[in-house]
Amino acid sequence: MYLKKDERKKKKLSGAPKQVPRTLESTREKDETMLDQLDESQVEELQYDLTVDPFSKYFDKTYEPKVLITYSDNPLTKTRIFGKELRRIIPNSINLLRNRSGVKKMVKSCIEKGFTDIIIINENMRQPNGLLVVHLPDGPTANFRLSNVKITSELRRNHKEISTHRPEVVLNNFQTQLGNTVSRMLASLFHYDPEFKGRRAVTFHNQRDYIFFRHHRYEFTPNGKVRLRELGPRFTLKLRSLQKGTFDSKTGEYEWLITGKRHRMETSRRKFFL
Repeated sequence: MYLKKDERKKKKLSGAPKQVPRTLESTREKDETMLDQLDESQVEELQYDLTVDPFSKYFDKTYEPKVLITYSDNPLTKTRIFGKELRRIIPNSINLLRNRSGVKKMVKSCIEKGFTDIIIINENMRQPNGLLVVHLPDGPTANFRLSNVKITSELRRNHKEISTHRPEVVLNNFQTQLGNTVSRMLASLFHYDPEFKGRRAVTFHNQRDYIFFRHHRYEFTPNGKVRLRELGPRFTLKLRSLQKGTFDSKTGEYEWLITGKRHRMETSRRKFFL
């Protein structure tokens, strides 16, 4: 043990490069869709694609998001509370029950009423277990598995702590073209002009294709230091599919789809898609 410490100390003094721990992230298999692997012409092509993709008008600030949050039929208590908490977090969103309305019918109605996005919360065994996110009017549609949901009360917080100020959105570690699309889709649910006065921040952190969501408020201590206070809710997303256009379970064209436990292209535990 002491010999190892001496060796590390000598290496540090000699200026030897620090060894990087071998983790799934550090040994991740590179692929041609990773943003840092693109050549100059591919970067130019990607930059052009971003100017014409379904979210370009949002990033050009030509409209303000208007989001409908709803549920599968007959949602139970925790699922309803989770939907209400999403409404408090996402500016200019409303929370409604579906009343057995089909997704296609709901999409058509929402387009007519000026909504830009729909979030449908699914549940199983009394727990929210899925999010279907539909970007209007032309898609895409993302289907996420939802897990580890902790509503505000389970975190021993009070929803009254959540102000009405528009939050800052932090998107972290989305490294591929698919990940870039997903991150842009998540960002477009929120207003592009955060109100920093409210000191609220929502974070989507991607790690090994799991997207961890956290909601914090910045607080300043008497000695001038900054700390984060988690407000809730807290949850984890995992992409199941990305479909072109609005929701179509029968004839929809998929950009990316996972079947069974793994994607058909997933040949190694060190290969990630976001």
